[in-house]
Amino acid sequence: MIKLSEHFSYLKLRRFTFPSIFMLIFTSAYGIVDGFFVSNFVGKIEFTALNFIMPFLMLLGCFGFLFGTGGGALIAKTIGEGDRIKANQIFSMLVYLSIFCGIIFGIAGYFLLPIVSSKLGATGDLLDLSVRYGRILMFAIPVQILQFEFQCLLPAAEKPKLGFYITVAAGVTNMIFDAVLILGFDLGLEGAAIATALSQLIGGILPLIYFARENSSLLRLTSTHFDSQALLQTCANGSSELMTSIATSLVSMLYNVQLLKFAGENGVAAYGILMYTNLVFQSIFIGYSVGVSPVVSYHFGAQNSFELKNLLIKSLRMIAFFAVAMFVSAEILAYPLAMLFVSYDKDLLELTIHAFRIFSFAFLLSGFSVFTSAFFTALNNGKISAAVSFLRTLIFETSSVLILPTFFGINGIWMSVVVAEIMAVTVSSIFIFKNRARYQYF
Repeated sequence: MIKLSEHFSYLKLRRFTFPSIFMLIFTSAYGIVDGFFVSNFVGKIEFTALNFIMPFLMLLGCFGFLFGTGGGALIAKTIGEGDRIKANQIFSMLVYLSIFCGIIFGIAGYFLLPIVSSKLGATGDLLDLSVRYGRILMFAIPVQILQFEFQCLLPAAEKPKLGFYITVAAGVTNMIFDAVLILGFDLGLEGAAIATALSQLIGGILPLIYFARENSSLLRLTSTHFDSQALLQTCANGSSELMTSIATSLVSMLYNVQLLKFAGENGVAAYGILMYTNLVFQSIFIGYSVGVSPVVSYHFGAQNSFELKNLLIKSLRMIAFFAVAMFVSAEILAYPLAMLFVSYDKDLLELTIHAFRIFSFAFLLSGFSVFTSAFFTALNNGKISAAVSFLRTLIFETSSVLILPTFFGINGIWMSVVVAEIMAVTVSSIFIFKNRARYQYF
């Protein structure tokens, strides 16, 4: 087992971070299975409804990333400082708070779904189907938050492989029940929602049981007390990831509004397919960042500037390799992936392939900003991390998706993310360069 305190070669970085990468890839992939079954075996309007309401559901679940990334940075730093007891108390407090928040969000979301769907432009069948799908998943919001949180905390506990195994179990659960409930019992969109809820139950409850018992990790659930300072530090550290998740959901909603205006329901369906692929590809960047963050936090707490420099340089090189590989893959896979979902509709197929060709250029750039944000979170600098995330998603991408369609029509919508990523990489580079003396990583 690789320890946080070790010197990390490329091989050790791959071995430590790849479980987190595959964990998030698998999480995204089993979400794609929902879309595949609904699109091919239920109907296009149901597929559109699923993609239409999903950003709102992710918005509620994203607080798991706040507690997971922000708490993981603080917990790993505290372990690096030699205080295991305090680290476990912080860990336990955050898990208990997550469960409480999940219950509140689930109840509120259940009643807000019709209002939100309507305000976003859904009417008729699209409105009805979006609410029916979303309300089933509201019952799973507490475990969804826990699932996202544990995906970030398991690497901090030196158990990245366990996170991957649990994610595989959750994914297999989703896939099996998608097939059984949709094909076997003909439950349609509701069957897809139930399958997703069951998979989130696995992803949230199994780690909870593991940490509640004696285990071989660095962390365990214990009795604790409310620590306002630790909570504030967690929120500050994780604010960037929270901001990214919230902004991504809000921007996705904005995309849906613009696409309904410029391309109708076909535009929303095509964007849904792009988002499935984007989730898988971005999972490589996010998974690597999640995996390496506790290592950065540990060495920051231990004041080991040599290892910080080593981690930053190697990470930037690995991100560059992933970026080129994903761009090439996206260009090659545009046609077969579009065929997988919408081969039954020629116009939608052509629209999706065209959008894919433009959208894929974003993969050359996005990893650098994702890593920069996570890197500063790991350094317990929530302000810079949040600034990168806020500018990248809420400012640059929102502005692009509102302005570019005015000049380029629907092509402007597909170009928006590329333009936003160019600006985000510029800002990220400035932050890394200007803080080199403060953290001594150059």
